Amino acid sequence: MELSPRFPILLDNPRAWRTYLGGTLLDELHGQPSQGDNHFPEEWIMSVTCATARPEVPDEGLSHVAQTGQALRDLIKQNPAGYLGQRHLAKQGETLGVLIKLIDSAERLSIQVHPDREAARRLFDSPFGKTECWYILGGREINGEPPCIYFGFQEGITQAEWKRCFDEQDIEGMLQCLHRFDVTPGQTILIEGGMPHAIGAGCLIAEIQEPTDITIRTDRITPSGYTLPDRLCHQGIGFEKMFECFHYNGMSAKDIQDRWFLPARVQKQEEGGSIRTLVGYEDTTYFAMDEILVSRRLCVPGTDVFSGLYVLEGEGELLANGSVLPIKQGQQYFVPAQVGDFTLQTAGAPLRVLHCFGPKAE
Repeated sequence: MELSPRFPILLDNPRAWRTYLGGTLLDELHGQPSQGDNHFPEEWIMSVTCATARPEVPDEGLSHVAQTGQALRDLIKQNPAGYLGQRHLAKQGETLGVLIKLIDSAERLSIQVHPDREAARRLFDSPFGKTECWYILGGREINGEPPCIYFGFQEGITQAEWKRCFDEQDIEGMLQCLHRFDVTPGQTILIEGGMPHAIGAGCLIAEIQEPTDITIRTDRITPSGYTLPDRLCHQGIGFEKMFECFHYNGMSAKDIQDRWFLPARVQKQEEGGSIRTLVGYEDTTYFAMDEILVSRRLCVPGTDVFSGLYVLEGEGELLANGSVLPIKQGQQYFVPAQVGDFTLQTAGAPLRVLHCFGPKAE
């Protein structure tokens, strides 16, 4: 099919190298023989953002058009208003302003934080921080332990105490400074810039975030024994300044759950399927994500800005402007601004699709 802003565009499924191990469940999602857990535990979705962990691989993480191999970033430059939408272009320029990932962790990730926008501008000269949101898709037990996350400081934790734990590499002490939550499929957690956190072993997560790869890490050695170079801890700003990225306002576990564990809201419900908002612009203006469930056939309202689709389960067809595209589990699509309304229909078993949006345009 001819590439055009009027039709959804099938993308490839780039994997990015990370310091932690995982990836087995991503292989299963794609129906591929498992490569075993390794250093490619993330699939990046609709990405015009480069991963920064391996500077020697400069374009790692970029999405490409499946039909031609052209980078999505370069395709958008050919017609920014058509692909992104005039309202988005006027506010954000020729960038998507968002990045989506699937994450499968076989070990606890390094304890980390991402800067909020003020710290990102001041310390990294970046217009974007890295507020993110996790949607728990599933997981597995690792060494008999269920999936969990670490999120937010306990009450009373000071910068001096946190830095002491880091200087002494008191990992257990650092974990005890944070709240630990067991997680189950269907939960959605918003992580604003400045909030310390770590994905635990065994989590399968869809993550939507601001489009940077700025991660401050406090583990010098990962749980599986990988030694992090200094740069991957402080991201080039030095060990003293990195502690300015954390927000030291501790909260109770209940307050954290009430504030940052988001309830799904039904947006559309009819006989052929439903649309639920997982994170919306009332939660953050930086991005939004819906889950589409199709039992037979469902029309999805379009907007005048771009979006992205990821098929989590099932197979069927995507109908838009006279085109009929076969879709199946594991595929991702870029939906240009000019597509408008589109329809999803099943080939038997129900479809489950993530629908992802960039920053609020107005």
